[in-house]
Amino acid sequence: MGELLQLLKRGNKSAMLAAIINTIISIIKGVAFMFTGNVAMFAETMHSLGDAANQFFVFVGSALSKKAPTEKYPNGFGRLVNLVLLGAVLIVGIMAFETIKEGYHHVIHPTESGGFVINIIVLVVATLLETFVLFKAMKEILHEIEFEASGIQVFTKSFANLGRAKPATKLVFMEDLVATLGGLLAILAVVISRFTAFHQIEGLASMLIGGMMVFVVGRVFLDNAAGVLGQADEEMENKIGTLVMEDPDVKDIQGITVIKEGEDLHVELEIEVDPKLTVAAADDIKDRLHEKIMAEKGVVDVTIEFDEEDEVMTWQARTEPNVK
Repeated sequence: MGELLQLLKRGNKSAMLAAIINTIISIIKGVAFMFTGNVAMFAETMHSLGDAANQFFVFVGSALSKKAPTEKYPNGFGRLVNLVLLGAVLIVGIMAFETIKEGYHHVIHPTESGGFVINIIVLVVATLLETFVLFKAMKEILHEIEFEASGIQVFTKSFANLGRAKPATKLVFMEDLVATLGGLLAILAVVISRFTAFHQIEGLASMLIGGMMVFVVGRVFLDNAAGVLGQADEEMENKIGTLVMEDPDVKDIQGITVIKEGEDLHVELEIEVDPKLTVAAADDIKDRLHEKIMAEKGVVDVTIEFDEEDEVMTWQARTEPNVK
């Protein structure tokens, strides 16, 4: 029990915050829907409920993925967060289907909803809370890529570097971006339905919100399917390769692979050295490189192999991507 609590403390904080806030939001929206029968509110209730469940699973998965390797699982549990996220998107997919179905039904059989003031107040408050969570996710992305930003740069830099964020943080960002846009869309639909005879707009808004949820499902599924298979991190390969080539005893790099498993990085390296080096000298090089590489953020293990110099340069550094 104590080990589990320690692991949960290391879970993704953005996911936990988002899960708590979305649970509160879904309860408020659900109560509002019961009183008003507004289909756009139903869509937002389903959306927030799905997000809350999803983000809770993400938090648990990100925490359990940090469990130390065991004799039975020597490579650790890094990919567990990807597996949990693959399961979590099923929840969003079901919610998306129900949202689209309900919206379609309202388009075919439109009815005028009541409780205009309640709907607007709830949607505005919920959208503000979603925006707050989205902003926290943006800050988390910048923290993960070690980039300082303030003001409008928080928005621009987080969008530009979304691909470099951890899987859990990326999911929270995408879900709350869609939730914020969905809230604004629902507010617009409620206002138009109230002041015009175009009551189908609420159903259309519900279908659009469901469509955005489907987009998140597709994007997250593809990202985490790659993570489960073991995706190479080309940026870290270049960074570590450049670091290794700075060592005066390393003549060339025959091969380098950095496999991303959840938030963990596994490094495999084959280098060329002077064939006249003694075993003791080679061992010193290995220890030196191992220490430098392990100091890189996210690296959990390093395997280094030696080969004799063949005087043919194999290593060619890629252009190192900078923060956009």
